[in-house]
Amino acid sequence: MWDVEIRGMASAHAIIAASIFMATIMPAVLVEKFSVYGTHLVWLYSVAGSVAVVNIAVFWLLGISQPTKKNTLSYKLSKLFRSCVYFLLSCLFFHTVVVLYGAPLLESALETFSLAVLLSTFTTLRCLCILGPNVQAWIRVFSRDGAMSVWDTSLQITTGCSVVGAWLGAFPIPLDWDRPWQVWPISCSLGTTIGFLTGLLTAPLWIRWHRKQLTYKLK
Repeated sequence: MWDVEIRGMASAHAIIAASIFMATIMPAVLVEKFSVYGTHLVWLYSVAGSVAVVNIAVFWLLGISQPTKKNTLSYKLSKLFRSCVYFLLSCLFFHTVVVLYGAPLLESALETFSLAVLLSTFTTLRCLCILGPNVQAWIRVFSRDGAMSVWDTSLQITTGCSVVGAWLGAFPIPLDWDRPWQVWPISCSLGTTIGFLTGLLTAPLWIRWHRKQLTYKLK
């Protein structure tokens, strides 16, 4: 059972990681003078959109989301609406946090909000896909020893790596190097993307390595 779960996770993570590379390559074909630095917001939203679509499709096909007793159309629409609201609130939350950490308040508001969208795509969207719009389940997963499945552990790892990556990406910005990737928020968005990719790679390996210590019940 462990091997099946881990192989499924590794395959899902490989598809999601591939979507990031495709989102980087395709605009280069379709957009004139495209570059990660020069047209950074185009790249950022290309990655965010690609990861969002692939995440939703992969988790829907795998049936990872929490089972529900209700299956009516009104319930599904309500769940979709709450998910959209949670995602928007997550973008506003990350935007506020980034500003509090020193990002420009008004001068680069679009760039700051775009970084918040990317962070929400790598973190909150996965919570919505795996746990649904259930704040209590989110609190459980991110509390100590709160994971109840390999997917919960994966969520902890990818979320942590994404946030830490964005934080580490901010360090080069104030340095007087005059590099194009020091323009706000390029290094942070690259950092969170590298962190997310690191989490996708690390999660199956970490779970496989520590499977004897993990005692939660598999779904």
